[in-house]
Amino acid sequence: MNQRSKYKTSQRDILIDYLKSVKSDHVTAGDVCEHFRSCGANIAQATVYRRLESLVDEGIINKYIIDGNSPACFEYVGENSHAPGEACFHLKCEKCGKLLHLHCEELDQIGGHLFKEHGFKLDPLRTVFYGICDECR
Repeated sequence: MNQRSKYKTSQRDILIDYLKSVKSDHVTAGDVCEHFRSCGANIAQATVYRRLESLVDEGIINKYIIDGNSPACFEYVGENSHAPGEACFHLKCEKCGKLLHLHCEELDQIGGHLFKEHGFKLDPLRTVFYGICDECR
């Protein structure tokens, strides 16, 4: 277990298991609460929020704040998935709201150019490109 973690509880374990099961998706705290409600799990909403934040602190999940109108979303990254600050851009569909995780070397080059030529460091956890996804187009 990561040195920063404080408690290993059954609720923490089932939360991690759920996040692992949807690891290619981004989920909101509301999505997590709804999942547990539908499964009949007795986990309070406040507990879900606290556990998500502690998993962010432990580096097991990433938290993405997309904009002021959308809830924060979370993604399971595992204990050693990628280092803080590693580029992981997002695409957000303006029609259906779907959020897609994007690893793209060309975008890394743009980030490098912005830093080298303009002295501007992108925040890869908050960099979002807006448009229309394949399904909605």
